Amino acid sequence: MGAYILRRLLLMIPTLLGIMAVSFIVIQFAPGGPVEQVIARITGEGGDSMDRISGGGGEMAVNSAAEQGDFRYRGAQGLDPAFIAKLEQQFGFDKPPLERFVTMIWNYIRFDFGDSYFRDISVVDLILEKMPVSISLGLWITLISYAISIPLGIRKAVKDGSAFDVWTSGIVIVGYAIPGFLFAILLMVLFAGGSFFDWFPLRGLVSENWWDLSWPERILDYFWHLTLPLTAMVLSAFATTTLLTKNSFLDEIRKQYVVTARAKGLSERQVLYGHVFRNAMLLIIAGFPAAFISAFFTGSLLIENIFSLDGLGLLGFRSVLDRDYAVVFATLYIFSLIGLVVGLISDLIYTWIDPRIDFERRDV
Repeated sequence: MGAYILRRLLLMIPTLLGIMAVSFIVIQFAPGGPVEQVIARITGEGGDSMDRISGGGGEMAVNSAAEQGDFRYRGAQGLDPAFIAKLEQQFGFDKPPLERFVTMIWNYIRFDFGDSYFRDISVVDLILEKMPVSISLGLWITLISYAISIPLGIRKAVKDGSAFDVWTSGIVIVGYAIPGFLFAILLMVLFAGGSFFDWFPLRGLVSENWWDLSWPERILDYFWHLTLPLTAMVLSAFATTTLLTKNSFLDEIRKQYVVTARAKGLSERQVLYGHVFRNAMLLIIAGFPAAFISAFFTGSLLIENIFSLDGLGLLGFRSVLDRDYAVVFATLYIFSLIGLVVGLISDLIYTWIDPRIDFERRDV
């Protein structure tokens, strides 16, 4: 197992480099970089996205540019080209792309992610600031989906082929097929002050007076704000786990040891929960870390935007729009690294739960 862990750790290095290299190359061909964003802000052509650029390097660049003149970039004809070099130096674009990439990777290896281009805050502090929202969504959606899918999957396996199995499969498939963001919009229209009821808040994780509330009121307020986002996300979140649970239990129920347990006179409940459950749940339990990371990093982007939840999904979306490459690349590196580590942890959980699994005999 030690050799397998070492190989997996070494494999993370080229994987991370490949992810960062491809992303870096794509960014080089993307129009409207940080310099252009500052120019658009100065010339009043930035629109709504430019209104979000405030504080830190972006504000300093805007003020300095306003003092020293204009640029040679598109949309800034006739402006002082001398300041372009200074602005490019501020953002690090005065160096060749290869040198910038090597410097970035060297800093990231030392977990030095620098500061946001357009916010007066370090990237790490910015991520930590937005993390409570994403943790709330990722954790609760994972727990709720498991709480629904495991009992439902077991029941479907026991009732395989029955009317219950058929109509629940139809519900699961339909729920999985409906896009979460469309369902979120429907919930907003119905229950968040749209055309019908005004029962739930439209934005935010907690109310503005949350700190003035008692602890029971804070808890209720917290879940009051999470009700609609979690409902929109849970619609399709439990489909895969439900079918995986069902198929895993069906595979175990058909094995010889189950026949032997029944022949010994054990009840169906004793067979199911005393023997089958322990073996069938191996895949489900081992996949929990990966399911949480998936919900934490990727499942909340549209939901955060729709319900104005200031989490990592919204941060990444706005960073891409603002061309805040410091935040974009840092979050990509951190999330990719965590995803690779969680994948390794999931494999180790497999071997811990079921010692019969031996990754040493398999190719990485």
